[in-house]
Amino acid sequence: MSATPRPLHLAVALDGPARYDADYYVGLSRLAEQGTLDFVTLGDSFARPGPDAVAVLSRVAPTTERIGLVPTVTTTHTEPFHVSAAVATLDWVSRGRAGWQVDVSTTEAEARLFGRRPAAPCDALWQEAGEVADVAARLWDSWEDDAEIRDRATGRFIDRSKLHHVDFQGSTFSVRGPSIVPRPPQGRPVIVADGTGEPGREAAARYADVVLLRAGAPGQAAALRDDIRRRARAHGRSPDALRVLVSLVVDLGGSECAPEPGPDSGPRLAGGPHFSGGPVDLADLITRWHAEAAVDGFHLAPIAPHRDLERIVNGTVALLQHRSLFRTFYPGGTLREHLGLARPANQYVLSGGTS
Repeated sequence: MSATPRPLHLAVALDGPARYDADYYVGLSRLAEQGTLDFVTLGDSFARPGPDAVAVLSRVAPTTERIGLVPTVTTTHTEPFHVSAAVATLDWVSRGRAGWQVDVSTTEAEARLFGRRPAAPCDALWQEAGEVADVAARLWDSWEDDAEIRDRATGRFIDRSKLHHVDFQGSTFSVRGPSIVPRPPQGRPVIVADGTGEPGREAAARYADVVLLRAGAPGQAAALRDDIRRRARAHGRSPDALRVLVSLVVDLGGSECAPEPGPDSGPRLAGGPHFSGGPVDLADLITRWHAEAAVDGFHLAPIAPHRDLERIVNGTVALLQHRSLFRTFYPGGTLREHLGLARPANQYVLSGGTS
């Protein structure tokens, strides 16, 4: 008997010049959903103007049904309690389709916006980011799944024995908890992090469900993926509970002849290796990398989302579906189900109320 084909995962970034038009993001997300993509991401940063990513995707949530919604939320200069509540709320309003791309704010200009502290070294920022991811998971678990009673006869809304104080002390903050938001539909929304460089890779291996990598060739991607999986195992995690995607900047406005992505192929654009070509060539590249088991999928960042996303969905994805490499329908309703990730057990239930 032949082995079951390894699932291919595809996601797309909605980034580009800041737009203050909700319908723009709704249209792009609906198009991505037509292609049965796992999720869309929307970047956010204190270094540039633009709408709040969590708020934008909260607006997108009721207009879509299946696509995962993953905003970037920086852990620097923000309150961990508020971050966890915002992401949990997005999971509720999307009925279990939320994720959170963890990032840090490194510049003095960003620090001056808040005026509380100067910019910290990158390793300290990522240590803090890991602690925020840790306490967010604890806060999401601080309500047991059946903590809500809603008994009108007795006037009891919550079973207080099923709420838990997290009592977390980090290097730069402390959180007592519990959360003000009930446990999210997914248990814990999906955490996404870039694992290309140090020290972000260590935090990604320890806390992320989806790790994004920038790599110019299948061998390089495979080596980075192996390193991520090794680090995850060292933290007591199952490497099979991770999904590793290559981030690829995509320009589908040119010809059908495309070079292999890499540092020297095409213009040097921020955000990862750059692919310039047509939808068929992109499908061939994805097919080849997936056949070599280099990664679990791709996170595509079109340089012109309004133009290129249509070509990705109706060209590249349609061809991958024709080759039976990518699904034609969503097998479930939550982002964890799209990714083949189990709903986590509540850590306080497993530990008998302590953590």
